[in-house]
Amino acid sequence: MKYKVLAVFLAMFLLLPMFAWSKTIIDEIKSRGELVVGSDAAYPPFEFVDAKGNIVGIDVDIAQEIANSLGVKLRVVNTSFDGIIPALLSKKFDIIMSAMTITSERAKQVDFSIPYYNAGQLITVREDDNRIKSEKDLQGKIVAVQLGTTGQFYAESLPGIKEIRKFDTVDGAFLELKNGRVDAVIADDLTSLAFVKNTKGLKTINKLLTKEQYGVAVRKEDKALLHQVNIVIARLKKEGFIEKLREKWSTW
Repeated sequence: MKYKVLAVFLAMFLLLPMFAWSKTIIDEIKSRGELVVGSDAAYPPFEFVDAKGNIVGIDVDIAQEIANSLGVKLRVVNTSFDGIIPALLSKKFDIIMSAMTITSERAKQVDFSIPYYNAGQLITVREDDNRIKSEKDLQGKIVAVQLGTTGQFYAESLPGIKEIRKFDTVDGAFLELKNGRVDAVIADDLTSLAFVKNTKGLKTINKLLTKEQYGVAVRKEDKALLHQVNIVIARLKKEGFIEKLREKWSTW
């Protein structure tokens, strides 16, 4: 009998670490009282810093809804896009919301939510430049992109481009175009349209070069958080909330 009691206590002792490890990322988020989101806040209208110094935009509003569903506050960490996945994997934040296109390469490192936005790449040129009407006309030209984006990857797939200039932020690429130091910018459609709308002297070539979808990125082990994110996104899409955000942030 004594041996049976000892065996029970021993089994319980061995199981204690298992119970400790069973704490999920959602438990951690609720315990600290905030959802920490990584975002490259230089990509309007999805995420950018407003005149008051606040990080705002479409992705921030969606992230706020995710935080609300968990009953916690939202904190956005401004992070360079080129290093944003390594920062997630090193647990500097809980999720990435940064107009991130779902790709097979990225999916090797992170898990993605269901898509929340359909996007594609656009070419932007100066308004008085009539040389470029399609991607074929980029041969022999200098093209600006943001480092680590699908705009960069697409530009690198095109033959004959004279030079691809890579910038840490997309506004750096558009400034280089406006100042006449490059011939074109390749960037996501809504961001390109937003820059054209808010910057004199630019125009887009209105033909989508790609078909892409944005997703929220989470660490592969955080399945419970991914499930919660998917529930929120599905609800927001059904309610038309995300489409309303596009209208809300059409100017910035």
